[in-house]
Amino acid sequence: MPMIKTRDGTHLYAKDWGGENSGPTVLLIHGWPLNADSWEYQAVPLAEAGYRVVAYDRRGFGRSEQPWTGYNYDTMADDMADVISELKLTDVSAFGFSMGGGEISRYMSRHDGRKIIKAGLISSVAPFMLKTPDNPDGVDAGVFEDMKKGLRDDRPAFLSNFFKDFYRQDVNGGVSDGVLHWSLMMSMLASPKATLDCVDAFGKTDFRPDMSAFEVPTLIVHGKKDKTVPIACSGDQAAEMIKDATYKPYDDAPHGLTATHTDQLNADMMAFLKS
Repeated sequence: MPMIKTRDGTHLYAKDWGGENSGPTVLLIHGWPLNADSWEYQAVPLAEAGYRVVAYDRRGFGRSEQPWTGYNYDTMADDMADVISELKLTDVSAFGFSMGGGEISRYMSRHDGRKIIKAGLISSVAPFMLKTPDNPDGVDAGVFEDMKKGLRDDRPAFLSNFFKDFYRQDVNGGVSDGVLHWSLMMSMLASPKATLDCVDAFGKTDFRPDMSAFEVPTLIVHGKKDKTVPIACSGDQAAEMIKDATYKPYDDAPHGLTATHTDQLNADMMAFLKS
């Protein structure tokens, strides 16, 4: 799989399934604190259906390099642009899960949505997670500070507990112990600095000004039982702000619905891509 050199010299690990001679391109951007492998349940059927599937590890995560700086959405949107440019991607349908929805949002405004023909926000943090006077449905700032303290004190223990809420182990059985362990393994590959800095990035970046840049068909999927990124400050608001968006709130889904609601999500993604 290729390593892509970004404009600041950071090398990103990317998967490119199908190559230039396959069908339409689907770009998958992962959530915190995972890596591109977390899209497994979507990437395999998409590739089997004939799509060119590209997924990369965000800087600081997975198999990508771990620079000390650059964990802000302007830089990460530039990284996305560099992946698209280096792999010569055109007519791209880009899906961002959780934190990955932020990259897509900032890319649409900062890079004018170049090469993007469709977009998907899946359990996305956009448009704004932080609770402020003009965003009363957001998350208290103290929650993000507690997350960073937990990461500093005992990162493996914190993340082990984090994934129980991520998949809502108390709702409909959650996921298997294997998926929980796999998620922890992916998260522990990440730089601790990147893991910490990205809490501020996804928790405090205001993407509301970016929403008007979505001028392509956009799919929004969010779980109503999401404890990690509450639907009121994310999916509900994004659906109101993005013109003509297709909104699919899942009644009983948690944050990690890529693993818990695989069949439903895959069907919705496939239908959206074919529409």
